[in-house]
Amino acid sequence: MKDLKSFPAAITIFGAKGDLTNRKLIPALYNLFLFGHLPVKFTILCIDFLALNENEFKKDLLTGVNTFSRTGQAEEKKWNEFAAKLFYIQGDFQKPDTFKHLKEKLDAFDKLNNQRGSRMFYFAVAPRFIEVISNGLYKLKICNQVKHDRIVVEKPFGTDLKTSKELNRFLGKRFAESQIYRIDHYLGKETVQNILAFRFANYVFEPLWNNKFIDHIQISVAETVGVGSRGGYYDSSGALRDMIQNHLLQLLCIVSMECPAAYKSEIIRNEKTRLMKRVRVMSPGDVFKNVIRGQYTAGTVDNQPRPAYREEAQVAPGSNTETFVAAKFFIDNKRWKGVPFFLGTGKSLPRQTSVIAIQFKDSPHKIFKDDLEPNRLIIGIQPELEISFLFESKVPGLQMKLQPVYMDFVYPDAKKESMPEAYEALLLDVLEGDATLFMRADQVDAAWKVVMPIINAWKKYPAKQLHFYEAGSWGPKAAHNLVRPYVEHWCSLPVKNT
Repeated sequence: MKDLKSFPAAITIFGAKGDLTNRKLIPALYNLFLFGHLPVKFTILCIDFLALNENEFKKDLLTGVNTFSRTGQAEEKKWNEFAAKLFYIQGDFQKPDTFKHLKEKLDAFDKLNNQRGSRMFYFAVAPRFIEVISNGLYKLKICNQVKHDRIVVEKPFGTDLKTSKELNRFLGKRFAESQIYRIDHYLGKETVQNILAFRFANYVFEPLWNNKFIDHIQISVAETVGVGSRGGYYDSSGALRDMIQNHLLQLLCIVSMECPAAYKSEIIRNEKTRLMKRVRVMSPGDVFKNVIRGQYTAGTVDNQPRPAYREEAQVAPGSNTETFVAAKFFIDNKRWKGVPFFLGTGKSLPRQTSVIAIQFKDSPHKIFKDDLEPNRLIIGIQPELEISFLFESKVPGLQMKLQPVYMDFVYPDAKKESMPEAYEALLLDVLEGDATLFMRADQVDAAWKVVMPIINAWKKYPAKQLHFYEAGSWGPKAAHNLVRPYVEHWCSLPVKNT
């Protein structure tokens, strides 16, 4: 592809008035512009069905940038330069005239630049509009240059294996696979990307990264928030579809995949897909032994009362939808045979934290009576951005006494402030045509195959083993029992004295 800086780019956002556009997409694009990462010639076309004054629309976007951007208040001069490239298009996604108007705008941009530029189409919309918008783009040949035109589709990608396959087939008839960017913002986070560097640029870990030395691995995402205003969507989705099927299984792939032959998009995605296909599919009996589902009841989070999930807006009063999942998976290959992978996520928990914990096996021959803690590597994804390694060390003094200590790699505060947000990294990758951090169709289907036995078992027995936990607690007791044969509690980054 031509140099990004000199090659014009037209960015179209469907769902201009949505929360995603206001909180994430426009702040990310503004920051890319601010730091000189966008092409010299670009335009951003924002489409929604509401009749809006364009200046008022831009004011709303500026408020979003000032509120949510990592760079804080926008510089007036820079914002005005950026806003001059922003345009609002009123249009109904289900009407052909919307796409005719869009085509006219895009053609005019190309004519202005005397060349056909690259095109990105971001579907910041409800899943029901994916096919409608795709059809509109396809019929008018708006997104028909395989090398330069791309669509970005947010999760959820389907609601089960059947709908995922149907959607993949639908999109595959209209676009090349290389044009479809299925986005998972977790993969754009700095520490997630750092896992690849940590594993494959430091050969010291490779001999230890297997079932001979690793006892188990935990991947957990804890959220303090409840379902809030998303009750209508969440009640038909649940934590398994919302978090496990995409975010956590993607993290599992990055942690456990084989070393790719080269740092190239398709080679890396091949390894991720190969790994996903080796995750053991559970039998119906395994589901109720290896998967814990929970739902929060009324409680207190951050000193604020939190209603029970069943009392949240747009949630069915007797809903059995899970807000918490803890599951034990196995990978059936030579490297990981017998090593359990514990994946956990929940809402209305005491603290927001996302961590990956690799626990090594205990010393086979102990010569110190107080050698009690096995080595543990903990990777903090958010809000902590750090890597900690736990090991035993002698306490200073005349006696041979051991204590566990941490060796830390911590992003300095200055770097944290200047670190790109996940959406910045991912949007830039789309513009550059780098699909490394995006899911391919076969990987999405493989992930659905892993969770479908769980979905089917819960569908058949909707109330069986649904564990309730108080909002503000760390989830149901059964979740801790799941890891207890290997460790007493789910791991987290240590709270250090400052």
